[in-house]
Amino acid sequence: MTTIGLLHPGEMGSMVGAAVRSGGSRVLWAGEGRSAATRKRATDAGLEDAGSLAALVRASEVIVAVCPPAAAAELAEQVSKLRFAGTYVDGNAVSPATAREIGGIVEKGGAMFVDGGIIGPPPVKPGTTRLYLSGKSAERMAALLTAGPLAAIVVPGGPGAASTVKMAYASWTKGSAALLLASCALAAAEGVEESLVREWKISQPELSARAESAAKGNSRKAWRFIGEMEEIAATFAAAGLPDDFHKGAAEIYQRMAIYKEGPAPSFADVLRALAPRRPA
Repeated sequence: MTTIGLLHPGEMGSMVGAAVRSGGSRVLWAGEGRSAATRKRATDAGLEDAGSLAALVRASEVIVAVCPPAAAAELAEQVSKLRFAGTYVDGNAVSPATAREIGGIVEKGGAMFVDGGIIGPPPVKPGTTRLYLSGKSAERMAALLTAGPLAAIVVPGGPGAASTVKMAYASWTKGSAALLLASCALAAAEGVEESLVREWKISQPELSARAESAAKGNSRKAWRFIGEMEEIAATFAAAGLPDDFHKGAAEIYQRMAIYKEGPAPSFADVLRALAPRRPA
């Protein structure tokens, strides 16, 4: 039985941990200082609380990191300082450059690095969620982490290759959702929303439903997408492509971050938050 340390069991991470545990691995998490909500997710997923990060590092052969992009490098630093000498799988939505930076951090502490990127929702049903992996130990980690509803897929190339797949994929899915919401917000702010919807019924009949779905599905987790859009913008810039698309998407999700706590907003509420009326 392989012991895997999971950092940290959020909405995605807890289900990744549950999937890997279903494959026969022992999955730990570090509960010290974590919220009651995080504790409940970890308990519901059947994860074992190691207590502190130091205790988790000592007990784990593999560490899988699933956290907001802005925290990914800092988390790697914390693990590196504890001299983790196993395999560190970074499953965060970061640019290839950030992935390689994280690799350098954990390798300095003695670990082997595997780059990863998750595509799909939290793994609950088979066929929905894929963990792309690249690097020297990607094949071995793919065999270990393919479990339950989670499929791990090796991407040819070194660290950064798996993250590039994630960045390219999310640049369209989350980027296009942000653009669609911005289009609706513009029409609503200028009083032509009904006319736009009528035109969409003629020429783009699926867009109204997609826009409402994007608002409903993303409003309470938009705060997590801000850093991801910034990482995508950096990825585009590094490839010599315009990065303003996704800087704008980051701003859209920043305006929706007010819905992190509390009930889900209405579609009209989201549009007002995106394009607040300016004083005449």
